Amino acid sequence: MNAGPALDVSDLRKSYGHKTALDGVSLRVPEGAVFALLGPNGAGKSTLVGVLTTLLRADGGSAAVGGFDVGRQSAAVRDLLSVTSQSSAVDDFLTGRENLAMIGRLLRLGGKDARGRADELLKVFDLQDAADRKVSSYSGGMVRRLDLAMSLVRRPEVLFLDEPTTGLDPRSRLAVWSAVRTLSEQGVTVFLTTQYLEEADQLADSIAVLNEGRIVALGTAEELKRLVPVGHVEFGFQDPNDFARAVALLEASGSEADQDGERLTLRIATADTAAVITSVVSTLGAAGCAADSIAIIKPTLDDVFLALTTKQEANQ
Repeated sequence: MNAGPALDVSDLRKSYGHKTALDGVSLRVPEGAVFALLGPNGAGKSTLVGVLTTLLRADGGSAAVGGFDVGRQSAAVRDLLSVTSQSSAVDDFLTGRENLAMIGRLLRLGGKDARGRADELLKVFDLQDAADRKVSSYSGGMVRRLDLAMSLVRRPEVLFLDEPTTGLDPRSRLAVWSAVRTLSEQGVTVFLTTQYLEEADQLADSIAVLNEGRIVALGTAEELKRLVPVGHVEFGFQDPNDFARAVALLEASGSEADQDGERLTLRIATADTAAVITSVVSTLGAAGCAADSIAIIKPTLDDVFLALTTKQEANQ
């Protein structure tokens, strides 16, 4: 791969008739980084991945993978990358080992090299014990890990993962996360689309939020969280009667709080947590009522995502 960023996108545009899918998208992803693309359904995520993987042709702007233009040098781009989509590519009638070896042969590795690469990936993805079982007997998490392993047979320099943990149980999700971290440590650039904001927070070196075909925010998880200065103070109660009294007292004082009757908590959004705590404790204390716990909750990527996408919708 040429020196420079692994992905370099500038003013990329794509429309389907009168519908604009990409409206001037620009981003750069360093080599070996994990980059996460977030966005609601219809934001343009699939279109952007389609252009970067040479499956779609852009209407304008430029995009390069490993220094190669995705339009003019598509064959060179395809030699650098692998794609794992939401739809599994495994053959249920073959064993895990046979699936991996088959991909190796399709890539013309030769029988010995294909088998060796299969053994290597089975170990990396903790599938040795199931290697010779038919995939039809695998759990969903095992199938997803095998699918990811199959995309790595060719040792790609850039890996596109389209919602890799959708539908997985927590244990399987953690296993995929571990595999992604290992790939990044080995120098593979990972471009990740996900609906799980926690996933982006855990894995990504940088994150972009795409909405209505435009990048509305770009940065690290911590940088994006600072875009939403408002956090929350949560007051917890053990006695339902105390909770009910606190609700009435705060409503009477004009304070706006989100109520959770099941958890017996009151949550107040604020940029000044100290002032809110002082005010609420004073209001409750004057009536002989007190919270059993007080927690300061910082903004999350969920807050950022909702704030950015809601703001853009309101401005339209």
